[in-house]
Amino acid sequence: MAQHVFIIGATGFVGNAVARHFVSRRYRVTGLARNGEAAGRLAAAGMAAQIGDLDARLLAVTEFARQADVVVLAAQVPPPVELEAVETLLDTLEGTGKTFVFLSGSGVLCQRTEGAWSAESFGEDDPFEPEPLAAARVEAETLVRAASSRGVRGIVVRPPLIWGPNDHGHVSMVYRSVAATGAACYIGEGLASYSNVHIDDVARLFELAIARGEAGAVYHAAAGEIPNRWIAEAVARDLGCKTRKVSMSEAAEIWGEFGALIMSVSSRVRDAKTRKSLGWAPRHTDMLSEIGEPRLRALATPSTLEGPNNDHS
Repeated sequence: MAQHVFIIGATGFVGNAVARHFVSRRYRVTGLARNGEAAGRLAAAGMAAQIGDLDARLLAVTEFARQADVVVLAAQVPPPVELEAVETLLDTLEGTGKTFVFLSGSGVLCQRTEGAWSAESFGEDDPFEPEPLAAARVEAETLVRAASSRGVRGIVVRPPLIWGPNDHGHVSMVYRSVAATGAACYIGEGLASYSNVHIDDVARLFELAIARGEAGAVYHAAAGEIPNRWIAEAVARDLGCKTRKVSMSEAAEIWGEFGALIMSVSSRVRDAKTRKSLGWAPRHTDMLSEIGEPRLRALATPSTLEGPNNDHS
């Protein structure tokens, strides 16, 4: 009988891709939805749906978790909500031997460089000084990795910048900067680099982690890294506009405070352990291949400009 996977965050960018991948691989999938409309979309994609909310109805969510063989937490929620959810779900699964997979992100170890390159890069088990804004997520990672002592097979998946259809990453943010300023913008020297990986490759990593992963392990996934100025230059070529170097204060006006932070840091990871132990390797290796997509070009039109939407890991 196929394993039953319960995915919290199944309507989000990463969680939905993971859920659809598991459906395609003939797992029995249940996704968490906040309302009936979202539940209907999950059902149409071939999975069962449960209505619940990590913030308002966490205890109901734990009841759904008890019924699954594998629980995946891939929701994009505020850090305190995320940490409480991890704590409560681990309490719920204690002593069951079930698998709990937590979606983290390489933002926990990013380097604040204000647009400069950083020589620092991190393997799965390398020590690092946590990004202060990610303190709660680092605490959640620690709890998950230690869960084997409580009879739970806890695994952390820590991808970098994720790209692919419907992403809200660096490429889309640079297109948005054209709508705001008329130029493709980057911060400082424009050499800050975030390792990146395609959403489909992340979904495959989740399956491999569940099938072969070790309790207490953290897994990375990187297909490459591209300095932000190179992204801006590619967007400028596509749209026939100029590039523009901006300060942190100017960047905050374009992308918001958090968006400016994301576009100014380096977050470089290595994944040798993941490739060796899980047999994972990326199938998509060029993030700039999405340059020119109509959905991205539309973002460069001022009439379509919206507030910052930064779905980073």
